[in-house]
Amino acid sequence: MPKIKAMLLVAGSVMAASLAGSVQAAEPADRCAALVQSGWVAWPDPTTRIISAVGHDAEAAPAPRLPPGVPPMPALELPAHCDVIATMHERTGADGQHYAIRFHLRLPDSWNGKFFMQGGGGTNGELGDAIGRLSGGAAPALVQGYAVMSQDSGHDNATNTVPARGGVSAFGLDPQARADYGGTSLRPTVEAAKALVAAFYQRPPQKSYFVGCSKGGQEGMMLATRYPDLFDGIVAAAPGFALPRAALAEAWDTQALAGVVRAKGEPVTLASLAGTFSAADGQLVRRAVLAACDKADGVVDGIIADYTRCTSERVLPELAKITCAGGKQDSCLTPAQITALRKIHDGARDPKGKPIYSGFYWDAGWGDDGWRVWKTGAGPVPSINVAMGSPSLGAVFTTPPTPLPEDNQAKLDYLLHADMNAEAAKIYATGNGFTRSAWQDIGSRSADLSAFQKRGGKLVVPQGVSDPVFSVEDTIAWYKEVDQRDGGGAAGFVRVFPVPGMGHCQGGPATDGYDAFGAVVAWVEHAKAPESLIATANPRSPWPGRTRPLCAFPKVARYDGTGDVEKAASFTCS
Repeated sequence: MPKIKAMLLVAGSVMAASLAGSVQAAEPADRCAALVQSGWVAWPDPTTRIISAVGHDAEAAPAPRLPPGVPPMPALELPAHCDVIATMHERTGADGQHYAIRFHLRLPDSWNGKFFMQGGGGTNGELGDAIGRLSGGAAPALVQGYAVMSQDSGHDNATNTVPARGGVSAFGLDPQARADYGGTSLRPTVEAAKALVAAFYQRPPQKSYFVGCSKGGQEGMMLATRYPDLFDGIVAAAPGFALPRAALAEAWDTQALAGVVRAKGEPVTLASLAGTFSAADGQLVRRAVLAACDKADGVVDGIIADYTRCTSERVLPELAKITCAGGKQDSCLTPAQITALRKIHDGARDPKGKPIYSGFYWDAGWGDDGWRVWKTGAGPVPSINVAMGSPSLGAVFTTPPTPLPEDNQAKLDYLLHADMNAEAAKIYATGNGFTRSAWQDIGSRSADLSAFQKRGGKLVVPQGVSDPVFSVEDTIAWYKEVDQRDGGGAAGFVRVFPVPGMGHCQGGPATDGYDAFGAVVAWVEHAKAPESLIATANPRSPWPGRTRPLCAFPKVARYDGTGDVEKAASFTCS
């Protein structure tokens, strides 16, 4: 039998090579269309099949769907390429729904010989555009000549959304779908995409890179820790590697803010939650934090570069100065508002005071529009902690799952009544058909990067200091654990770049435009370790066009004492 199996594999490889050779010789459009023929790709997973393959001439890129309040991206022209959509692991889940893992791959006519995967976001369930958009003004990966892949992580929001069972989080009721979302979808899709790349171009990729933020950052960490052989360089920005814990912290923050509403004698609703901190209140918070901490880095410039020194001992006296002595005024914050801020800063805890998730550094982005959209809601946009965090906590991050109806008030009520002890235990629980806990499926917070390090992998981790959902304090604590485990050598393969003032993945009073991808490529291919990333302030910041160095932890940017404070050249990482 082994001999027969080997003969079949050889025969299949010969057939695949022959078919691939004929495809390679054809015109681009014909080559692409021919991909739907079976037998020419030696799929690592035999359940893989191509749904569509369409050749495109150079054309304008489709406009991406952006969160509310995010300005539109500039128009982008894509190069001529083959656009492939494929599927695998088609099945009926334990919840009776049809599931599959789909991936999207774009193969440029002018290939640079390398592979790029873009990470997902939120609860995933979206195929992704497979363009590889990058920050810092860098051209998208596809435009740079990379073969680019994205994937939906094993469920489809168009077909697996069930309003009565958590909406887009309903997939969490199926154990395999939850595991695929957590990371088990990564290896099969990456291996299939690389096999397709190798067959299409008649050679495998020379280097492979991953870039993602938020849930995409969690995927990057999952790749570095559990699948370290797949990528040479990874950018895991704002990594949600402790997603279940962070989701419970969203409940903690919502309960803390509900105290502001109750102090007014009002019922806690989405509208009253959004009214806990106005935009003007956010500016009061920002000014108090800056008064306490801005000058610590050597210059008063609206950026708290020395963020670890921005402690409650410095900040609380400044907040005390603007605490209302009587009723609420535009110039002051109520005692209930100050209490809520302190609880959020200190982080989620159980009734005995034991931390459930890390706290958050005080920073200049506290209270800005992005911070409030997550924590309280702003204008017509409900709190993301409620709208997305609540059903995710119930259906995806705890066992047994608690499906919630597609009603934002019901989602809010669930967070308000969440018991920290009970919900924390459910993060690590099994049963009800789930043989693995949500933490085992989705948590990727591991200090063991030895396998990734051994094969020469490089990991870059940027994150906003004002990130309202994933704490940079937790990320720094993780880095220290990695460094301790490696005997002080972590900087040889992983670097963390905190971004003062930046919120979740972007925005805020920050220099949030930087090329982390270019840095990891230079590190992998030219052994040029990034000491800093040059970053530019976004147009909506207080100082459009300002530049600063983002320093690899533990260094921070300090003013040299001379030169233009708007230019990165006037600052040194020390």
